[in-house]
Amino acid sequence: MILLKKDLMLKNMIYFFQFQMKKIMKILGIGVDIVKNKRIGNLINNKAFIKRTFGKNEVLLSKKKLDKKNYFAKRFAAKEAFTKSLGTGFRNGINFRDIEILNDKTGKPYYFKSKKIKKIINKKFKIKKFELFLSLSDEKDYSVAFTILQKK
Repeated sequence: MILLKKDLMLKNMIYFFQFQMKKIMKILGIGVDIVKNKRIGNLINNKAFIKRTFGKNEVLLSKKKLDKKNYFAKRFAAKEAFTKSLGTGFRNGINFRDIEILNDKTGKPYYFKSKKIKKIINKKFKIKKFELFLSLSDEKDYSVAFTILQKK
């Protein structure tokens, strides 16, 4: 009898936890990308590439960076990871400049949620409230970005 009560309690706890997690955390997509820094380093000398790929705020922030190659490589990887989290890649009217990666006061990177990004996510997932999580990392040869798109 005591064992049955424990089993029932455990099942109830698991059910409650699963219910709460579904309510709290609804992951719509994840994306990851890795970029060879040297490749981006060669491309950033081309002003047309910079203009086609990065937003005004990203370019302005780059002026303060000593290591522009890794700065742009991380942002390029983040843009790729974002479209992978959508499950679309660069289709349906989305391009590199639509996705801007900025930093908060502490230096933490984040995606700027423009009207176009909100509209694309709303159209694809039928939601208005969402969170985007971004993690960036780099070393000498490679930069990597990981993105989670979550329903609020």
